[in-house]
Amino acid sequence: MNDTTDISIASLLRRDRAGRLLSIVVPMHDEVEVLDAFFERIEAATRDLGVRVEIICVDDGSRDATLTGLVARAAVDPMVKVLALARNFGKEAALTAGIDAAGGDMVVPIDADLQDPPELIAEFIARWEDGYDVVYGSRADRSSDTAMKRTSAQLFYRIFNRVSDLDIPESAGDFRLMDRQVVEALKQLPERNRFMKGLFAWVGFRQIGIPYARPERAAGTSSMGYVRLWRFALDGITSFSTAPLRVWSVIGFVSALVAVAFAIGLIVRVLIVGREVPGYASLMTVVLFGFAIQMMAFGVLGEYVGRLYQEVKGRPIYVVRARVGFDR
Repeated sequence: MNDTTDISIASLLRRDRAGRLLSIVVPMHDEVEVLDAFFERIEAATRDLGVRVEIICVDDGSRDATLTGLVARAAVDPMVKVLALARNFGKEAALTAGIDAAGGDMVVPIDADLQDPPELIAEFIARWEDGYDVVYGSRADRSSDTAMKRTSAQLFYRIFNRVSDLDIPESAGDFRLMDRQVVEALKQLPERNRFMKGLFAWVGFRQIGIPYARPERAAGTSSMGYVRLWRFALDGITSFSTAPLRVWSVIGFVSALVAVAFAIGLIVRVLIVGREVPGYASLMTVVLFGFAIQMMAFGVLGEYVGRLYQEVKGRPIYVVRARVGFDR
């Protein structure tokens, strides 16, 4: 392809932000401590973008005064819209609810803790105008996270990219800008066990990353403990890969070969020595090892069966209790 063709394609892909609507989707759970700082930063970052803005805040069953603060904010700020879920459905469900409710030509999911800098949205829109359908934030510096969290995240994405057909950038989170076409594609994916980073990658489209340094939380503490992160990792791998099932087929085959070799060795020894090899301890070791292998295999199978059970029931991903500001 020559330079002239590249230029013509680029000109066809270019967009104009004038008159467009930007939807900022913010899932929140017990974030009352950061509300004032968050809205101050968001309003400053979007004031001169040259687009219309709506801020869709999804309260995911907060136990503090987050919902009260959001409703009060929506009463005085026409940009703010509030979606209150009936209970805590989890961040992935809350993010899905916000994306479903967003009506913008561009949709930007962002966390309320300000670890994703709102000021980057201006650069996102500039790259969207260049023709990119998805512009994601790439965490070039994660020194604000603990060493354990950085190491576990890096390990997870390496494993995920190795066992899955998808390739998720290790430094990318949910913070990104998506074109309306991408949002409509996401809304066609009905699965209940949602791993949004995987879904963002699965739909494809033209994507580019923008590096940034990830700051510390503005206030409060994260509700994503290591137990929830472990469950999140399991959801991600089992949603986009059957490698854990396939690997147990390999383990079973290798174990069968070892068992056959061991049995042949016993037969040969009996023929040569004339007696069986005594050894209760060795026998129990083999039995217990085989039992442990079976239990681990059943555990992996159970993870997939459990997810099939959730999908077959067909329950909604989330339930909305109240909508505020959407009728303006």
